[in-house]
Amino acid sequence: MRFAMSSYGTRGEVEPCVAVGRELLRRGHDVCMAVPRDLVGFAESAGLATIAYRLDTQTQIEKYLHLWRHFYFSRNLWRIRDLNRLWRELGEIGNQCLAETSTTLMSLADGADLLLTGVNFEQPAARVAEYYDIPLAVLHYSPTRANGQILPILPAPLTRSAMTALEWLVWRLTKTLEDGQRRELGLPKTQAPYPRRIAERGSLEIQAYEKVWFPGLAAEWEKWGDQRPFVGALTLELPTGADEEVASWIAAGTPPIFFGFGSMLVESPADTLATISSACAQLGERALVCSADSDFSNVADFDSHVDHVKVVRTVNYAAIFPACRAVVHHGSTGTTAAGLRAGVPTLILWTIRDQAILGFQVKRLQVGTARRLSHTTRESLVSDLRTILAPHYLTRAREIATRMTKPADSVTTAADLVEKLARSRRVG
Repeated sequence: MRFAMSSYGTRGEVEPCVAVGRELLRRGHDVCMAVPRDLVGFAESAGLATIAYRLDTQTQIEKYLHLWRHFYFSRNLWRIRDLNRLWRELGEIGNQCLAETSTTLMSLADGADLLLTGVNFEQPAARVAEYYDIPLAVLHYSPTRANGQILPILPAPLTRSAMTALEWLVWRLTKTLEDGQRRELGLPKTQAPYPRRIAERGSLEIQAYEKVWFPGLAAEWEKWGDQRPFVGALTLELPTGADEEVASWIAAGTPPIFFGFGSMLVESPADTLATISSACAQLGERALVCSADSDFSNVADFDSHVDHVKVVRTVNYAAIFPACRAVVHHGSTGTTAAGLRAGVPTLILWTIRDQAILGFQVKRLQVGTARRLSHTTRESLVSDLRTILAPHYLTRAREIATRMTKPADSVTTAADLVEKLARSRRVG
């Protein structure tokens, strides 16, 4: 069978699709994938035939982060104006991405048995799948459909109603653009928000995160039957060139605390390292710092003169996290899952809404705590680390680890589901 796949976003958002694509390829299927141009090499390294969206993710990430940072400090009039400008600029970038996604997917999905997409820009993917009359599968990395479990601090009916209202608002704001693009394809005008249309068409909405994180969510969605299965976080668990060196450094001393930033760009690497170094020194801990997409080049030799801190660009989380005392990170689904699979406590220092949601859940599960990154100081970091290093957090993290899905099982289950849907439509 032929599978068309699309994922737009950062490495953490693209990797789950690549993991499923690689498994489908291993099973003998024809797989072609569209990703941002800065991640073409990554997808190709997994053996997938890959085409590039012209727009990379860096500009959009910077605008998005800038918007969220302004969002919390917009009481002054000039900041409100600045916030409105950022909304407009981000909207323009989003419209460009929507248009390009549609054009690329029309070519990619021609002749495919199924279209699989990440959660970003699932709307044009749904339109293209409808046009070709092929099944659609979507990977969700957190609960994006209306539900009452995502914010435990609010009553379930209120959360569910707010999410439903937001879906309706987005539909009304994008209806003119959506209907225009549908008209060009000879499709009828929309009569409901796209999440409802996707569900009513019988699409597969794979929940690529852990069921244990959101108690009660599966029961709330029982009315959708098998359309929203939970498979666990999807990852390739790829080794890196730094793994052996890092393992040697860890073995030479006490287990360190891991600090990672992922795609969330650090504004001041020097200040960040100074805060981490000072907090860990006060606690008598070692720190393993993973810079990822942030530019730490000016402080790359930091660990050469600070014995308790080591800086690397990337490591294999699956190999390194079990040797750490705790993990401190931005709160992405993949990193959160890797830490909890390793059975170590978590501190999430979040920047945007999706990360805050997982921050709520680690607190709810009593496997760690969370704080907004912009509110983090040396004193707060010391306090938060003391909290999660308490024995009962480690005990709880180890207990939750036994309830996490094994990475290989997650990928196998997701591929099985996608394969089954494509085969059932083909036979029918």
